[in-house]
Amino acid sequence: MTSSPPALSLNGLDGQGFALPSGRQTLVCFVKEDCKTCNLVAPLVEAFHRRLGDSADIRLISQDSDGGLAFRERHDLSVPVLSDAGCRTSMAWGFEIVPAAFLLDESGAILNRFEGFVKEEWRVMDAQLQPKGAGQTPDIDWTSYPDWRPGCGSKHLDPDMNDRLQAEAEGSPLRARKINIGQSDDISEFMFDQGFSDGLPLVPPTPERVLRMLRGAGRDSQEIIAVVPPNMAPATVEKIAINAVMAGCRPDYLPVVIAALEAVCTDAFNMHGVTATTMGASPVLVVNGPVRHRLGMNMQLSALGPDNRANATIGRALRLIIRNVGGARPGGVDRSTLGSPMKITMCFAEWEERSPWAPLHVERGYRPDESVVTAFAMTSGPVQIVDQESRAPDQIAGSLGLGLEGVFLPKMRRMHTDALLVVCPEHVATLTSQGDYSKERLRARIQEVTRRPLREMLADDRSGAGLSAAAAARLSPAQLDETVSKFAGPSNIHLCVAGSTAGKFSAAFHGWVTGAMGSTAVSRRIETL
Repeated sequence: MTSSPPALSLNGLDGQGFALPSGRQTLVCFVKEDCKTCNLVAPLVEAFHRRLGDSADIRLISQDSDGGLAFRERHDLSVPVLSDAGCRTSMAWGFEIVPAAFLLDESGAILNRFEGFVKEEWRVMDAQLQPKGAGQTPDIDWTSYPDWRPGCGSKHLDPDMNDRLQAEAEGSPLRARKINIGQSDDISEFMFDQGFSDGLPLVPPTPERVLRMLRGAGRDSQEIIAVVPPNMAPATVEKIAINAVMAGCRPDYLPVVIAALEAVCTDAFNMHGVTATTMGASPVLVVNGPVRHRLGMNMQLSALGPDNRANATIGRALRLIIRNVGGARPGGVDRSTLGSPMKITMCFAEWEERSPWAPLHVERGYRPDESVVTAFAMTSGPVQIVDQESRAPDQIAGSLGLGLEGVFLPKMRRMHTDALLVVCPEHVATLTSQGDYSKERLRARIQEVTRRPLREMLADDRSGAGLSAAAAARLSPAQLDETVSKFAGPSNIHLCVAGSTAGKFSAAFHGWVTGAMGSTAVSRRIETL
């Protein structure tokens, strides 16, 4: 071996520093106190030191937090013990097992190295360490040592420490500005004070946590995924990961968050308008495909509610990115009159296996085996639609349609807005009780049951909303008797299945303006590892 290890400069328990190369033959051995094999070799290293004196540099390097003090006292060592409590040198030297011994020549090149304990290897090194012209000295009773013993995992490979070391190492993928807070400051309160939060506590985005999160995407940390409105700020994978940590995501959720951000930052979705409208619109995310099961997403009991980490934190991560990267905060660009809990989070998975229809993502052009997230701009919901009495398919379809009449206001018709209808399994069972009941038939039924004469849409003493008197005066009686449906077209009605098998309660999300003047639903494929 002729390669040289990275530079070494450490302090010992006696306060004396030591650096390599030292100009002399050197043996360094990395150890930790709770490793039995490290304790086995300690007397050997001590014997080498006592034999060679000043003719070679023999050093133990401790990974323990006390710098090796307890280890030295346990074995009554005179060999100098150096501290690598932060394990930076251990990581730089690239071994996995302690004890890890390195024999170096005068220039610092490696003559021999090994990990763990194999007696024959140590005997070879013993011979290499003999002073020139000296024979084998009898100060080591090799017969008292086992032929081999496995070592222990180096402390720098412990997950928490390794993540910290990776974050601090040269070449770290992290580039975001690090904010240092006072030792006595409460980090959670600090994040509230800085405006990072949506009003709920955040998980501190430490470098270690961000690195772990980045591994969930398997992408370059500085890749720009989207330019986020309203500030039109570039969102790198790293910035997305930071907000995903704060939201409470697991690393395997990150690809879904990335795809969702790609969807809402398109011109078609119009995130700027969704944020700025006083109506209080916000993205609603529906996840389809195999990723639902891989992440343990909820699509059944309480699918639209609390208690599922993936559902809650994926939606929250998206909102935090829009807030912290894009700058969309209430009182600034966000001018929502009432706000909405959907501005904290709203994400759920479709129960494809219970649906009689093609899943939402397949209907939108994707393959069944692809994982996809679809973003809708919604102003309110979920609004329950209750029908526990209907037994015929058209009856339950009619009830679902009547439940949608409240979108914006019952008097408003031919609306260029979307509705996302989440049909519960019991309602699905009624719809299909007499055979197939297609999505097209359900949409047509909704349009049918919501048809009303245009004259019922006139502004009057009951409500000033609707068709104005001036507009009505320009229409003939026949035109006023014409019936119109709730939605501008069936394509404005989006359908999916979710919820418990018990309970005849479906739900609807009411949309914002649809089309070029508003927002269009956007789907993106989820790139999983």
